[in-house]
Amino acid sequence: MKPKILLAFSGGLDTTFCLLWLKETLNADVVTATVDTGGFEPSELAAIEKRALSLGALEHRTLDAKAELFSRFVTVLIQGNVLRGRVYPLSVSAERVLQAELTAKLAKSLGCDGVAHGSTGAGNDQVRFDGAFQALAPGLAVHTPIRTLGWSRAQETEWLAKHGVTVPAKTTAYSVNTGLWGTTVGGKETHDPWKEVPASAFPVPPEGLKTAPADVVIGFDKGVPVSIDGKKLSGPELVAALHALGRSYGLGRGTHLGDTILGIKGRIAFEAPAPLMLIAAHQELEKLVLTRWQAFWKNHVGEFYGQMLHEGLYYDPVMRDLEAMILSSQLRVNGEVRLKLAPGHFDVTGVKSPQSLMSAQAAYGETSKLWDGAEAAGFSKIHAMPMALAMKAEVAS
Repeated sequence: MKPKILLAFSGGLDTTFCLLWLKETLNADVVTATVDTGGFEPSELAAIEKRALSLGALEHRTLDAKAELFSRFVTVLIQGNVLRGRVYPLSVSAERVLQAELTAKLAKSLGCDGVAHGSTGAGNDQVRFDGAFQALAPGLAVHTPIRTLGWSRAQETEWLAKHGVTVPAKTTAYSVNTGLWGTTVGGKETHDPWKEVPASAFPVPPEGLKTAPADVVIGFDKGVPVSIDGKKLSGPELVAALHALGRSYGLGRGTHLGDTILGIKGRIAFEAPAPLMLIAAHQELEKLVLTRWQAFWKNHVGEFYGQMLHEGLYYDPVMRDLEAMILSSQLRVNGEVRLKLAPGHFDVTGVKSPQSLMSAQAAYGETSKLWDGAEAAGFSKIHAMPMALAMKAEVAS
């Protein structure tokens, strides 16, 4: 009896290779599933389904997960101000975990014998897929043809060509992942930390950019972005609108060099204008409404949460504990933030909130109605006392 395998399928080079290899080598019935976490036009999804069926998939499923990605993952990444290496907004990590989760659930519902993914043995995605499969579908076999073979993208392309399947040259050179939370680019120049990644590596070159500066106002409710310039939008709609606006000014591109899950260094290029604008705006609003120690501990928790998510450990119970603390910290993060966009950069130019701690303190500057000069002098003396005593003791010794 043929094994029935569910393959997480994007229609790119790696998963195209996996589909044919699983059919030919394991004589398997392969069901393909595309989990849409953003970045696909309806025509692209239709083309992916057509490609899968033309390559011999038993059937194909498309799962719309954009709203779930935003509500379960993106909101926490915004509330936690999560930027890996202080620059990269984890554009892929959350998407891979959710894609693996929904793939595992679908495989069990279809009575499959196994699941498969197209990750290599060098990167982070293999760990995210494997971890989710092990946690959510421990009884299913996990097939990883590319990791098992250890093949390069050029070798995959050559093997496919011998089987009558051609792929674009750019697909062989770069691995491009586009989703709701941004686009990442890997390959060629990203493997050398000295080389600049060219604009041609990205899906859309920055051409015909706007030159006149413009303001945009983002509204937040309990730390979640809900509006642009007063217009209410769903989470995915809001992110998509900010992506489009940011790209029109050439915003959001960069490179991230850091530690991979497996302990080696890795480097990717990314384009993520919406995450960078949203996190900058949210962080400024938090500065206005959170106390010093709320912000201190919440940012520590957010950084650790991002690390755990990056490393595919989303299902560790500690993540629910961290989410509870982050959510609690957001109860007063309500208001609006104004950004000024210009070619190549943006600035936060204003913030307001009904829970503003600056409004509550009545004044800040040369005068204050909360204390008088004598009280300020006494505070300064006591505040400096520990270091003054330490210096006195050092001189005495």
